Amino acid sequence: MKKTALLTTLVALAALNAHAGTAISDKVPIVDPDPLFTGSIATGYDSEYYFRGLWFSSNNVWSSANFSFPLADNLSLGLGALYTSSASTDINMPPTIGNLDYSELDLTASLNYDAQWARFGLVFTNYNFFDTFSGSINGGSFGLPGSRDSFITDARDLGLTMAVPIGSATIYLAGYYDFRIDAPYGEVGADYTFAISDRLSLVPSVNLGYGSNYYSYPEQPGNPKSGLTAVRLGLSAPFKITEGLTFTPYIAANLAQDIRERLNVVRGQDDVFAGAALSYSF
Repeated sequence: MKKTALLTTLVALAALNAHAGTAISDKVPIVDPDPLFTGSIATGYDSEYYFRGLWFSSNNVWSSANFSFPLADNLSLGLGALYTSSASTDINMPPTIGNLDYSELDLTASLNYDAQWARFGLVFTNYNFFDTFSGSINGGSFGLPGSRDSFITDARDLGLTMAVPIGSATIYLAGYYDFRIDAPYGEVGADYTFAISDRLSLVPSVNLGYGSNYYSYPEQPGNPKSGLTAVRLGLSAPFKITEGLTFTPYIAANLAQDIRERLNVVRGQDDVFAGAALSYSF
């Protein structure tokens, strides 16, 4: 009986050890499934707010949220929102003197395709201008008398974008059509990333825009309705605080061209400004 019991025990232990060894050798690492979405949230400050070469306001505080939902291999749906508002914009251009109110909400939806050699986007944006496109002072639009821009409170555009990575550089191309004013706008740009350390990089950039009857000066002799908008030069320094959290200060210059020279008069045709952003990606 004792020999039988001992033999039974040894067989059971051998079977247990064999099973344990098989479990360890055949173990498959547990991998989290693909997330339903990825995204980022950010907040920041701009000493001057320029959009497509046109000055809007000063001392803007903004926040944004962007989400990406995978649809198929290399194809995703993007949804985003950005709100910006001027904390203080002093205007001293007699007879107009006072504080400019300006706030804007942009809502975007996009289809994005990553072809490896380039990233393509089809982007629809709805713009809401709560103080009119030109901002307001004492309840009245800051826009030029008779200008249609003075009465615009919303706009929509559809754009095609392309980003081509070349080593540490990226080249950008984009074209948009504004349905509010029935006018196209296009731009080309590039940046280059210099990795200073695992956490810090320096990123110089340049951007050039062109508009055809795109929010230009009212038609008068000598005032072009179409042409270059502005050259934008920038230098940012993204610093990775943690894996997902990044702080990015920047300095930039907006150099007004053909159809912006007579519009960017509040801060001058050529303006240097700065800002910073804090973003978290997940």
